[in-house]
Amino acid sequence: MPEKTARLYRMETDDHRCPFGLKSRHLLRSQGFEVEDHPLRTREETEAFKKAEGVETTPQTYIDGERIGGYEDLRRHLGLSVPDPDAPTYRPIIAIFATAFALALAVVWLRGVPILSLALLEHFVALSMVLLGLQKLKDVEGFSTMFLNYDLLARRWVPYGYVYPFAEAGAGVLMLAGVLIWLAAPVALVIGTIGAVSVIRAVWVEKRELRCACAGSGTNVPLGPVSLAENAMMVAMGLWMFARTYLL
Repeated sequence: MPEKTARLYRMETDDHRCPFGLKSRHLLRSQGFEVEDHPLRTREETEAFKKAEGVETTPQTYIDGERIGGYEDLRRHLGLSVPDPDAPTYRPIIAIFATAFALALAVVWLRGVPILSLALLEHFVALSMVLLGLQKLKDVEGFSTMFLNYDLLARRWVPYGYVYPFAEAGAGVLMLAGVLIWLAAPVALVIGTIGAVSVIRAVWVEKRELRCACAGSGTNVPLGPVSLAENAMMVAMGLWMFARTYLL
C-alpha cells in the first residue's frame, strides 16, 4: 500500500499555538497519514502564507496536491461528522445528570449507606439541582434572558429570573446537607411547580419550539420532556424531604 502523506500549514508562534492546527495534525496521524508539518512561526509568515495561497485562515491541509482546507473541511474530506453548533442537543443535560449520579454513588458509598436505597435518589436529585444551578450561575444575565421566553412568573416579575439560579442551587445544597428543610423543601416545590406548568404551557399548549434555559445560557437543549423532568424532580424532592423530616 502506498504511504498516505499530507502537508499541513499551521500557526505556531511564541504566544499562540493554533488549537485547530494541533487537532488537524492529530487527526491526520490518527488516520494513517505521514504529516509534512509546516509550522508558521511568526504572524508575518502566517499572513504571507495566507496571501500566497489565497486563503483567509489557517490551518490549511493539502492531500495529493489538493488543498482540503481547515480542520472542519478536513473532517468532511475524511468522511467524519462535523458538529453543528446550532443543532439541538441533550448532551449538556446528560452530562450533568450522569455526573450527579456518579457523585451520589460516591457520597452514599462514603456514608456506608446501601447503594440501592432512597438515599441514593435523594443525593442524586439534590446534586442535580446544585449542578444545574451552577450552570445557570455562570451567566445569570444570559440565563434570565432565555428564561423569559417561557417561564410564567419571570414574565410577570423579571427579577425572578435572577433569583432562580440561587434558589435552585441553594435548595439543593441544603437538601444535600439535610439542614433547613423547612426552607429548602418549599423553595424546591414552588420553583419546580412554576417551572413544570410553564414548560407544559409553552411546549404542549402553545406548541412553541424553544431552547431550555435549564443548563444555562449558550446551550441548545430543547425545551420539552427533559425540562419537565427537571422540574418534576424538584417538586417530588420538595414533597418528599418535607414529609420525611416533619411528617414521618
